[in-house]
Amino acid sequence: MYLYNTLTKQKEKIEKKEIKMYVCGVTVYDRPHLGHALSTITFDVLHRFLEYTGFKVKRVQNFTDVDDKIIAKSKELNISPKEVAEKYIKAFFEDMDKLGVRRADVHPRATEDMNEIIELIKDLIEKNAAYELNGSVYFDVGFSKDYGKLSRRNLEDLIEGNRIENEPEKKNHGDFALWKHAEEDETHWDSPWGTGRPGWHIECSAMVKKHLGTSIDIHGGGLDLVFPHHENEIAQSESSTGNKPFAKIWVHNGLLKRSGDEKMSKSLGNSLDVIDALEKYSGNSIRLWILQSHYRQPSSLDENSLEIAQKSIQRIERTLILSGESGFDVKDYKNKFLIAMEDDLATPKAIAIIFDLIHEINKANDNNKKINEGISLLRDLLSILGFEFNDRNQDDSEIIELINKRNKLRAEKEYDKADQIRNDLLSKGIEILDSKDGTTFRKI
Repeated sequence: MYLYNTLTKQKEKIEKKEIKMYVCGVTVYDRPHLGHALSTITFDVLHRFLEYTGFKVKRVQNFTDVDDKIIAKSKELNISPKEVAEKYIKAFFEDMDKLGVRRADVHPRATEDMNEIIELIKDLIEKNAAYELNGSVYFDVGFSKDYGKLSRRNLEDLIEGNRIENEPEKKNHGDFALWKHAEEDETHWDSPWGTGRPGWHIECSAMVKKHLGTSIDIHGGGLDLVFPHHENEIAQSESSTGNKPFAKIWVHNGLLKRSGDEKMSKSLGNSLDVIDALEKYSGNSIRLWILQSHYRQPSSLDENSLEIAQKSIQRIERTLILSGESGFDVKDYKNKFLIAMEDDLATPKAIAIIFDLIHEINKANDNNKKINEGISLLRDLLSILGFEFNDRNQDDSEIIELINKRNKLRAEKEYDKADQIRNDLLSKGIEILDSKDGTTFRKI
């Protein structure tokens, strides 16, 4: 499989059979929005496909559970920061479950890995890559000779995009906080430098080291994390390990935007929460809408596209209930699907191949030809992309009972009564499909 590497600006082949993958997760101060869903589903599908093609994958996806936004939310809700984090971690899992996202192998939290964070900061100070200043600790960007290699901008340009620390005594204007001084009445932990809490970037470097080791195969996240977050992760981690490569391949998903090319985010007040989208669209529909765009491309939040995706899912469901004899040739469709997915996770091409397969299945069924292998492959390919379809539900059992009654009436040559059942079902959006292999139905 080939993946586009932000670090080298080219597609690179994955050859190791055991993959260590780290994905930057959410800061848990509110419910997840569709932008979070886009990123999470992207790496869920990457994990699924790597496993399907024979790789052994360990995926770690963190939660940032100590942050100024969490503290602000705790004051707003009049609960502790820990309770805020617990509330929205639970909400994240609830919403992602409805989108068919599998849990990562490990979901670490900054507050649970504080010892590892402090030890990494101590190591960077000992190596002269970081320094203490007024109870805080800063990373010295001048220590990292190739700082900026991920985002491909020079240091002065990068400083403009950094989170400016209000500390005029820093060695360099772009030095960033590893540890932030905090007063006793603020959220804090004890450290060799006094009470405080970790900076944003150091937590991921510490979590990677603890759960995956000093060097990993794939590091993922949104395109907006390239700088400063991922750039700083590289600087911290490689300064600690003597420039041992921190991550071989950096995979970044494009951002979800509102109209006018404006990034969608909580802070801008223009996001659509997953829970709100699920009131109108199924989890499969949202997943399909996301995967119909290539993960590296920006996507626009367009409810018309979600409506179309919902109708496409209904078409898939109508095909999945078909059945017949064996003899459908699936080799060409499977090969094309694999080729698309192996080329930088080209899900739009893979989905187009799935709908080509659906077209051929329905065409064969209309002509009373064999379709069983086609249906089986369709289920397999949909599963690789994370779609979940129940075989039958309670409403379906009632439909099947009526179909069986109709077939009995036809066998007894009571055609008027049989036709009445067909018409009654059709008025409810259920179309009966007769073939030499039997009778099934689809929802229209």
